[in-house]
Amino acid sequence: MTYKTARVWLCLCIAVLLLTLPAYSQVTVIFTRHAEKAATPKDNPPLTPAGQKRAQLLASMLADSGVDAIYVTELQRTQQTAAPLAARVNVKPTVIPADDTEALVKAIRARQSGVLVVVGHSNRLPAIISALGGPSIKIPETQYDNLYVLTLGATQSSLLRLHYGDTKPVQLQGSNMMK
Repeated sequence: MTYKTARVWLCLCIAVLLLTLPAYSQVTVIFTRHAEKAATPKDNPPLTPAGQKRAQLLASMLADSGVDAIYVTELQRTQQTAAPLAARVNVKPTVIPADDTEALVKAIRARQSGVLVVVGHSNRLPAIISALGGPSIKIPETQYDNLYVLTLGATQSSLLRLHYGDTKPVQLQGSNMMK
């Protein structure tokens, strides 16, 4: 092989590597609302048995997806929803206050690549998804089965909505500020 041919091949190889680089720098964020919560105590209820079952299902579904970070709020229902997955993938959840959307968005944007899981609240997740470049969404207070997969690329984002577990709406027993 001549020097000129070797240079051409080297340039082609570098070009191919540079073209595939954006695929390796994508961040995938999986958003879900906490699982079904108990009616009491009003300020920080735990998960119901149905919620615990949903949390186990979430762990089963995402165990092999390459999760390398998990974000939860200070409220036990988000932490209990994430706990089975965290144990299964050996990742300690990062707690960010539910009211601090800006801190969570900043933490996600700081990532260069990877698969992140955010367990949040129906009244907070839409703003977080929107702040990251996703479309406007609404999460009804009675739905716990939504799973949103937001892929953040260098120039655009894409959102995929999935459902998991029981898809029947839950009957509300009371209102709570943090859905």
